[in-house]
Amino acid sequence: MHKRTTTILAAAVLTSAGIGTTWAQAAHSPEAHAGTSAADPTRKANAAAQSKSVGKANGKGGKDHGSMPGMDHGSMKGMDHGSMQGMDHGSMQGMDHGSMKGMDHGSMQGMDHGSMQGMDHGSMQGMDHGDMKMQGGSAPPDARDPHGYSGGYQLGVGKYALGPTRTLHMADEHLFASVLVDRLEWTKGRDSNAASYEAQAWFGNSYDKLVIKAEGEAEEGKVHEARTELLWGHSIATFWDTQVGIRNDAGYGRPARNWLAFGVQGLAPYWFEVDATGYVGTEGRTALRLSAEYELLITQRLILQPRIEANFYGKNDPEIGIGSGLANGAVGVRLRYEINRQFAPYIGVERYQTFGNTADMIRTAGGRRGETRFVAGVRIWF
Repeated sequence: MHKRTTTILAAAVLTSAGIGTTWAQAAHSPEAHAGTSAADPTRKANAAAQSKSVGKANGKGGKDHGSMPGMDHGSMKGMDHGSMQGMDHGSMQGMDHGSMKGMDHGSMQGMDHGSMQGMDHGSMQGMDHGDMKMQGGSAPPDARDPHGYSGGYQLGVGKYALGPTRTLHMADEHLFASVLVDRLEWTKGRDSNAASYEAQAWFGNSYDKLVIKAEGEAEEGKVHEARTELLWGHSIATFWDTQVGIRNDAGYGRPARNWLAFGVQGLAPYWFEVDATGYVGTEGRTALRLSAEYELLITQRLILQPRIEANFYGKNDPEIGIGSGLANGAVGVRLRYEINRQFAPYIGVERYQTFGNTADMIRTAGGRRGETRFVAGVRIWF
C-alpha cells in the first residue's frame, strides 16, 4: 500500500513537469507491479509497446529529456537533489534555474561535470542582462578630479599649459654624451713596465654624433706612442655607425703622422663589438686597423672579456719602425668585476707580437719581436 501511494505521488509531480503521463501509465501497468515481469519476455514487450504508444500520443517522445528546452523549474521549491547521483546535465538546454529556491545541492555527489565538453553556450538566447550594471551611476562627491594636480594645478591651464611651442621630444631628438675608458692599465712584460690607455667619447643623438678615440702607451714618464682620432659618426643600421674623420699619430722621439680615416663600428651578430677603420696618409701611406672583443658574463658582475687587435700598413715606414703588411697584433683576455656599471677593476694577460718587415726592423734594432704581458687596471664610463 505504501509503495503504491509513493508511486502515485511521484507520478503527479512528473506530470506537472510535462513527462508524467508516460511514466505514470507505465508504472500503473500490471507489468510494473509484477515481481517476475523481467523474466517474462511477453509482458516486457507489451509494457514497452504500451509505454511507447502513450508517449507518442502525448507528444513527448518517450523518456528523452534532452529535447525538453525551455523548462521552467522556478516553482520547484523544496526539492532535495541530495540523492540525484550520476545525472548527465550536458544536454539540458534553456533551463532556467534562476528561481530555484530552497533546493539543496550540497549533497549532489557523483555528478561528473569534467566531461561536459562541446557545450555551446553561445546559443543561450533569451537571457536578459539588462539589469547587470557594473559600477554604474555617478561618481561619489569626494572623487578625485581626473584633470587635477597637486597644488590645485590643472592640465592645460596655468603652469601645465602646453603653449604654442612643442615641449615634448622623442628620445632620438635629445643630445647625449658619453665617455668610456675601456682600458686604463698597468702592463708588465719581460722588458717593459708601462701604462696603457684606450678611451672613446662621443656627443650627439642616436643618428649623428661627434666621436673622439684615443689610445697610447707611456713609460718612464714619457708617452712613446699615441693615436688620436676625431670622427663624425652616422647611424646606417641598427647597432652600426659609419665614421669619417682624421687621425694623428705622435710620440716621444718619433715623427708625427696624419691620416684621413673612414670605417665602421658596431655590434655584430652574437654580440661581438667590432671596429674596422681604414686610413689614407701623406706620401701614399695607407693603413687598416681591426679590433674585436666579446663580453662573457660569468655572473651579473663578473665578466670575462677576450680581445683581439691587428694593424696593417701599405708601405714601409722605417722612421717609426713600421713595415708593410701585417705589422703587429695583440690578443688577450681580461677578467673584471663591476662594483657598479661605471667602475670595474680587472686583471688579465695579453700577448703582443710583431710580424713581417716590422719584426725584422725591431730585431735589427735589438728589440724583441713579441712578449707576454700581465695587465691590471680599471674600466670606467660615465
